[in-house]
Amino acid sequence: MGVGAENTTTSTSKYALQQPGEEEVDLAKMTPGNAEAMRLAKAEHQITEPRETWGRRLEFVLATIGYAVGLGNVWRFPYLCYRSGGGAFLIPYFIMLFLCGIPLLFMEFAVGQYTHLGPVHALAKICPLFKGVGLATVVISYVLCTYYNVLMTWALYYLLNSFSPSLPWQSCNNTWNAVGNCSTGFPGNATHLQSASQQFFDHKVLEMTRGIEHAGGIRWELFGLLVLAWAIVYFCIFKGVKSTGKVRVQSSRPGLVFVVYPEVFSTMPISQLWAPLFFIMLLCLGLDSQFAMVEVAVTFIMDGFGKKALKVFKRKELIVLAVCSVGFLLGIPHITRGGIYVFQLMDHYTAVVSLMFLAFFEVLAVTLIFGVKRLSLMVEKMLGKKPNLFFRVCWQFLSPILVLGILISSIFQYTPARYGKSYAYPLWAEVVGWFISLASIIWIPLGALHELWTTEGSLLQRLKKSIIPTIDLESVSEKPSSESIALFTAP
Repeated sequence: MGVGAENTTTSTSKYALQQPGEEEVDLAKMTPGNAEAMRLAKAEHQITEPRETWGRRLEFVLATIGYAVGLGNVWRFPYLCYRSGGGAFLIPYFIMLFLCGIPLLFMEFAVGQYTHLGPVHALAKICPLFKGVGLATVVISYVLCTYYNVLMTWALYYLLNSFSPSLPWQSCNNTWNAVGNCSTGFPGNATHLQSASQQFFDHKVLEMTRGIEHAGGIRWELFGLLVLAWAIVYFCIFKGVKSTGKVRVQSSRPGLVFVVYPEVFSTMPISQLWAPLFFIMLLCLGLDSQFAMVEVAVTFIMDGFGKKALKVFKRKELIVLAVCSVGFLLGIPHITRGGIYVFQLMDHYTAVVSLMFLAFFEVLAVTLIFGVKRLSLMVEKMLGKKPNLFFRVCWQFLSPILVLGILISSIFQYTPARYGKSYAYPLWAEVVGWFISLASIIWIPLGALHELWTTEGSLLQRLKKSIIPTIDLESVSEKPSSESIALFTAP
């Protein structure tokens, strides 16, 4: 015992005195006690290293744009615009963009940049009572990325098939087509017909079953492409922002991207050129958003459990590999023959239901409890000037009211998840969907209860202490960190 303790002290001090560029000690030649001590010391050293920053401002700007502009712009937005009145929808959209979207994005940048922390610890510092909001954003980001990469899998499948002499979704003369109700081109008002591109997506890509209760087997082609999609994500982010910076729902289903657009390309001249370019664009749009969502989970692990995690995994790259591997495993249900129903269920209860609750509580925590005055001081210390009156008015009044209005409207207009117009999910699937939503939302009340339980004093005293920020407003950041992309995520 005495010898072991002495060896630990000696080896740790040697590592601490080692300067950059010096030759490291060969662990293989050391005794087991010394080698283990060196590994632990190196793990602690990695944790205390300065937070990674972007190499150039351009990398930060491009990464931010890549995160903000994702597949939702191609997949979800056109459908919502069509369903909500077409061009008239753009009026409330731009009002919300300028009065709510941009101010809240600026708010998230300010908090993430100033604290240099991930969402869990950043929210805990500025509003301890709502520290659960940060953990909820990590959970929902990770849930999103587990099925978001399935979209990348489908895009890869289409990309590989778009290099064939003739586009496979162009005709009804293929083995997967139901010739009796297949139409080359859009079927128009003939409800009994399906377009060739729709049948390609349903019968060839997905090999779709009748419902979520019929899972079928795994689509092995999609399985391999899902591995490839996660491998791309891993090798683009495993070195942190230094590598990430260099790399930069007619139908309520993903049919707009994987049915309508491919059908349009099949009618265009030089279709073999436009189709590959479109699916390459999809990959670029989706991967940027995927990088950010996976980074949120990695940052949470490193901030909260970094020393313990590095003792087990030894290197941050292996932690990233573990995060990506778990995401891949959770994505497997989506690539079964009934996986499209799982995908739609997840998307409905995560991207629609949960996000609005998180957005509301985030705005409540930052603008109303932490306060616009303190938030403005943050910005002033980083930029040298206060945010202009427009942002301060939005933070104080307009954004909270608008977010609350959207949340209330979403509750009253709630409809159960459906796939297309005809398939209604069974009751047990609806229950699973609500559990998926609660998996993220539940951390908000749990975090508040934990804060009140661990704080000393009467209930009133504990409540008062829990709304006082613990952040030091004297510290100033200079470079955008990887956490300043966003605190809460929505592709």
